Amino acid sequence: MLEAKPVDNHGEESKQSLPNLPITTIWMISFGFLGVQMAFSLQSANMGRIFQTLGADPTQLGFFFILPPLAGLIVQPIVGYLSDRTWIPKIGRRLPYLIVGTIVAVIVMCLLPNAGSFGFGFGSLMALTFGAVAILFMDLSSNVAMQPFKMMVGDMVNEKQKGFAYSIQSFLSNSGAVLASIFPFILTIMGVANSAPKGVIPPSVVISFYAGAIILIICSVFTVIKVKEYPPAEYAAYHGITEGSNKEKVGIFQLLRNAPKVFWTITVVQFFCWMGFQYLWTYGTGAISANVWNTSDPTTAAYQSAGNWFGVLSAVQAIGAVLWSLVLSRVQRDKRKPAYALSLALGGIGFGSVFFIHNQWALIVSFILIGIAWAAMMTFPFTILTNALTGEKMGTYLGLFNGSICLPQIIASCLSFILFPAIGSSMPAMILISGILLVIGALSVSIIKETSAN
Repeated sequence: MLEAKPVDNHGEESKQSLPNLPITTIWMISFGFLGVQMAFSLQSANMGRIFQTLGADPTQLGFFFILPPLAGLIVQPIVGYLSDRTWIPKIGRRLPYLIVGTIVAVIVMCLLPNAGSFGFGFGSLMALTFGAVAILFMDLSSNVAMQPFKMMVGDMVNEKQKGFAYSIQSFLSNSGAVLASIFPFILTIMGVANSAPKGVIPPSVVISFYAGAIILIICSVFTVIKVKEYPPAEYAAYHGITEGSNKEKVGIFQLLRNAPKVFWTITVVQFFCWMGFQYLWTYGTGAISANVWNTSDPTTAAYQSAGNWFGVLSAVQAIGAVLWSLVLSRVQRDKRKPAYALSLALGGIGFGSVFFIHNQWALIVSFILIGIAWAAMMTFPFTILTNALTGEKMGTYLGLFNGSICLPQIIASCLSFILFPAIGSSMPAMILISGILLVIGALSVSIIKETSAN
């Protein structure tokens, strides 16, 4: 077991008393995140492709993309609230939720890509409903499995090491995204079919989901076995709270009223960023298919090739994020805001360039820039927020903060019903709008004022 040893804090009960953790422990706290992010990346990179292959009307794609963030908006605060009050000996506080989430996610990952294989028919209500329900449960379970990793960093890592810990989490997350994104492309090169009868998901996508499910199991098992969370008394001493603090009943609205100001200022930045990425996931495959392969027909081999290339570009994005995460891990506290703003601005340029580019290889540069923004979004918000929180209600606050991720996605999807037809149903134009949103997010970083709970 990897276990952090308490240090002598000379009677001082504060967040600063958290020990310096061995590097191996910091890695193992987040190792399972690689598998969870594979599930999310397979979902985000292939959702548009899957639902258009099933026969979804492109003008109605936003409906299917409302379901995942809606699931996260509901589930993550509940996971945070319950895990703050959970302690199972020999398992832990957050890890039980990782175990449950992983089991359900694996089951759904095996069902979702088979939505077109049950004879429902192309464009049928049953096929689309099955796909929608499967994606809802996949996101529910993935959210349950994901939240413990962010919470354990908040629980166990001191302020000095926290930026590094979230950078490692971002590194592992994006490494998982690389694997997930390139699977269909690699399988196609290996001879696995990338096309299928009308309304059926290609085997290259189906097998990718199976492989992702296996890796999710392996990575989650590593974290469950190797990480030992602090028991209640030790946790309370490290965070300067009483053992009963997290069991006190406090209303959600009261918690939000008492949230540090930085909670809300980061939320403003998050709003624009996550709206932008929602449009990428919804319209990315279609935009590349229209600009590079000159088709919008999901039943064609050209469209499926565009879907594979979007997966490759998603991997490029993830590689860019992996490398940029290593850069961000060295950023000092007083340089965080400039690095955050610069990263988002570069991402905005990357998004905007997709609208103008018609060469598949030139898009690699665009997605490297998008990956830079993604790395910053995975690192800075949680580092800045958790430094401003005490250990009291840590999980609940992080669950509520997930609203800054989910609500923008829901709003973006709802607006798409008006926005997409208004711009002539142009998917490349929707990605240009993403670029504008990221630039606004970069400008909004200036309103963040970092604070410390100590």
